[in-house]
Amino acid sequence: MVAVLALSAAVATWAAVRHPSAPPTAGPTASSTPTVSPTQASPTPTPAPSTSSPPADPLAGWSVEEKVGQLFVVGLDLGAGKPVSTQAVTGDHVGNVFLHGRSTAGVAAVHAQVAAFTALVSRATTHGEPMLVAVDQEGGKVQSLSGPGFSTIPAATVQATVAPDQLREQAAAWGRQLAAAGVNWNLAPVMDLVPASSAAQNPPVGALQRNYGTTVASVTTHAGAFIGGMSSAGVATAIKHFPGLGYVTANTDATAGVTDTVTGFDSAAVGVFRAGVEAGAGTVLMSTAVYSRMDPTAPAAFSSKVVQHGVREVLGFQGVVVTDDLSGATQVAAWSPGDRAIDAIAAGCDMVLFSKDPTVVHAAVAAVVAKAKADPAFAARVDESARRVLALKAQLLG
Repeated sequence: MVAVLALSAAVATWAAVRHPSAPPTAGPTASSTPTVSPTQASPTPTPAPSTSSPPADPLAGWSVEEKVGQLFVVGLDLGAGKPVSTQAVTGDHVGNVFLHGRSTAGVAAVHAQVAAFTALVSRATTHGEPMLVAVDQEGGKVQSLSGPGFSTIPAATVQATVAPDQLREQAAAWGRQLAAAGVNWNLAPVMDLVPASSAAQNPPVGALQRNYGTTVASVTTHAGAFIGGMSSAGVATAIKHFPGLGYVTANTDATAGVTDTVTGFDSAAVGVFRAGVEAGAGTVLMSTAVYSRMDPTAPAAFSSKVVQHGVREVLGFQGVVVTDDLSGATQVAAWSPGDRAIDAIAAGCDMVLFSKDPTVVHAAVAAVVAKAKADPAFAARVDESARRVLALKAQLLG
């Protein structure tokens, strides 16, 4: 009898720990031991309600004026900063700056100038958000900062002759110099694909030796190394000038009606930019040339086909898109400053660069603010871009 009771207890214990969904297994037959009924499964406990809150809206509490200000980059003259640049921050909430011109004063002097300007950041001006501080530091004829503490950077055509690993190390050193000067955004590298046969006749890029060679492999490999080096130093990059200035015969800075009749969305010139995105480019900078095979009706920076389809879909890039300079380029002089900014933002650009002539920033900001207040769809577009800018700042600046 003791043995029977012990066996029954063991079977009952086994039945109690079985998976509730498993069918009951018959116990010993009547000839040996009594049948034991399986234990009833316990009901599945109801999960406790989640106590986590949805992520806070980064734009909560922001005025329209403050949001619009995050989309602008104002030029600050490296020679002698103009009061109008300061007024863009204090009066129009502009949240980003471009160091315009050239300085040979060295790292310490540039740092002092940047520190004085970024001291304008406050709750009342930029909603407390730090500034993106941009510069053109490509190398060769396009090196804005030099002097003590800055290396002399070779032109891109020379950089393209260096082993990629070595170039990455050099770019990291150049990036650390920029960071020491207070710069966190380098509007480089140029990724325009320039045909070897016409490089000398290509005023904006080839004639200035701003191209990383003349083949897809050379451009992607060496521009990618430059991106990697800068990124490792904590400096964001901007691949430019999408979808490429390699096939134009005039410079948009000095000429109107500049048109590329060659480049399409399926061109190798576009493919190199995709490689730049894959290399970790922080931003994409838009050309203001017209691309007749993409959209013959508007400059690329004002074309939703080029920005939304070309950048977002073809390149697969979802980060910040910035325009080339809209303040002093002859290519866009036919548009008012306000229309330049509105058209670029409506097309999908996230930031508008007013670097050469900061005196037109106020009119441009006022136009964008008025449009956002009158047009809910445009206001949503502003919000989308402001969120991208804040996300870039959070990633880059913490």
